[in-house]
Amino acid sequence: MASSVPEVALRSCNARPMPALGMGTAAIPPVPEAAKNAEATKGAVLAAIEVGFRHFDTAYMYGTEAPLGDAAEEAVRRGLVTSREDLFVTSKLWCTQNHPDLVLPSLQDTLKNLKMDYVDLYLIHWPVAIKPGPPKLPYKKEDAVPFDLEGVWRAMEECHRLGLAKAIGVSNFTTRHLDRVLAVATVPPAVNQVELNPVWQQRTLRAYCADKGIHVAAYSSLGGQNWDGTGNAVLESEVLAGIAKARGKSVAQVALRWIYEQGVTSIVKTYKKDRLKQNLEIFDWELTEEDRLKISQIPQKKVVKASGLFSQEGEFTSAIDPADLNIVEEYIGYC
Repeated sequence: MASSVPEVALRSCNARPMPALGMGTAAIPPVPEAAKNAEATKGAVLAAIEVGFRHFDTAYMYGTEAPLGDAAEEAVRRGLVTSREDLFVTSKLWCTQNHPDLVLPSLQDTLKNLKMDYVDLYLIHWPVAIKPGPPKLPYKKEDAVPFDLEGVWRAMEECHRLGLAKAIGVSNFTTRHLDRVLAVATVPPAVNQVELNPVWQQRTLRAYCADKGIHVAAYSSLGGQNWDGTGNAVLESEVLAGIAKARGKSVAQVALRWIYEQGVTSIVKTYKKDRLKQNLEIFDWELTEEDRLKISQIPQKKVVKASGLFSQEGEFTSAIDPADLNIVEEYIGYC
């Protein structure tokens, strides 16, 4: 079944193609609780490999690198995959590591957790730098420090040069942030992973990235980042429900198919085997033009914002430009 998942070539000569659908492992809330979540994560990754997933997304902050690595090792032992090279693994550099001298050591720690020699893709998790320290949420506003984007990107390029990251990229970057990266990059970012789904379609950012040769990957593909319990605008969408009923599909399948048709890779989290199977069943049918028009008219709502990293109390220092913390894309003429 793995061969039925289309793949996308990344702008990196060292990278294997990225499968167009990946399994996410983010914990909710996103604070590492490895002992509690490790077995569940390992079991879910193995189940995903069994049904055909080959693309897995983790991060230092999630606390799921080690169980993902354990699952990959067991999958090879059991013959579910031939070798680690059959898998596409993404991890991310956390905000407290967003300092030039911490990038390489942080990736080395990630590789130890994964028990792997390399990751297929390494991303800067947020365009935000926080004082070094243990991962936690929320941070105090005074913990934010100026982000040395050029220095951090140079260190990311060194990780790529050493072969520890076959491709490098970013996450939660707007066109404004990407302009700054591209101005200094010798190795341009291969991927920008952002919140994207039918309720937050990111048209401006997608057009910009297409123009610059940056592949877009979508997290919160099914709107699952609503940690405050306010509901799920994707899975509760009447528009998507109507299309799903007419097509004999689930709402989740309609949302994932729409994302795929935009040329975007979905990262979607479920630990249930039946839903893992359903998520893979999006490649042998298409939405109609009427379906696409209805989806294009869905009111837009962003859920994930950089302000969620910080407590409401306190002030950012005068050295921090609040605009740098804004990850909501503004319309700039790309459409």
